[in-house]
Amino acid sequence: MLVVGELINASRKKVGEAIARRDADYIKKLARRQAEAGADFVDVNCGTFVEGEAELMGWLVDVVQEMVEKPLCIDTPNPEAMKVGLERHRNGRPMVNSVTEEPGRMDAVLPLILERKAKVVALCMSRAGMPSSAEERVEVARRLIGKLAEAGVPLDDIYVDPVVVPVGTDPQAGRAFLEAVRLIHEEFPEVHIICGLSNVSFGLPLRKLLNRNFLVMAMAMGLDAAILDPTDSGTIADICAVEALLGRDPFCMQYIEAYRGGRLVV
Repeated sequence: MLVVGELINASRKKVGEAIARRDADYIKKLARRQAEAGADFVDVNCGTFVEGEAELMGWLVDVVQEMVEKPLCIDTPNPEAMKVGLERHRNGRPMVNSVTEEPGRMDAVLPLILERKAKVVALCMSRAGMPSSAEERVEVARRLIGKLAEAGVPLDDIYVDPVVVPVGTDPQAGRAFLEAVRLIHEEFPEVHIICGLSNVSFGLPLRKLLNRNFLVMAMAMGLDAAILDPTDSGTIADICAVEALLGRDPFCMQYIEAYRGGRLVV
């Protein structure tokens, strides 16, 4: 299971304030906590700053890389900010979040992806906007995968995001997402499937309870990557357990290692 640490995101009030005042120490602490918790990638997002986003992205990438050696997920719909983030990235192969079917979105960043050999999140958003059904998600995923593969992006570098919608606003959103994961996994077994986990519980109490149960259900359907809080030890324990139960952890060695390291919290 590939884990992208979600905490360095300007939409979080304290993070946004820290970015605004260029508080490098605060950002570095968040980066270190996520890396130490086992995040495979650290997400960097300053998208709430409409003006000056590219400059802030460069600063954010530099600051995080001063603290950790993990590769980064450059998270922005702004091609200019994406370009700056990728140019400053030096910790291995980066991830790009994201490309969509929205007009001009993919064409603007595809050359950057190919140049840097970046992993890419393919978000199932089209000209029509947010998908509602599983079938709509699969249709968009099919077109995105086709275009990326045709351009030369290896299937193993594509991470399809079928779009998690809060269940508090649409009672069927969870079922539609899970069915889309199953269908995409069956049709494209070489492609990875990722999601922004915490979106499912937006606006509801005890969000971690919903997040953790939804993650387990999605993994059973074929999800193998997630953007989440890696410092939540309960979620990480769930991932270790489900990987073992699904046969994705040969001889349960990672589970045993996590137990010995005191990382399994029940």
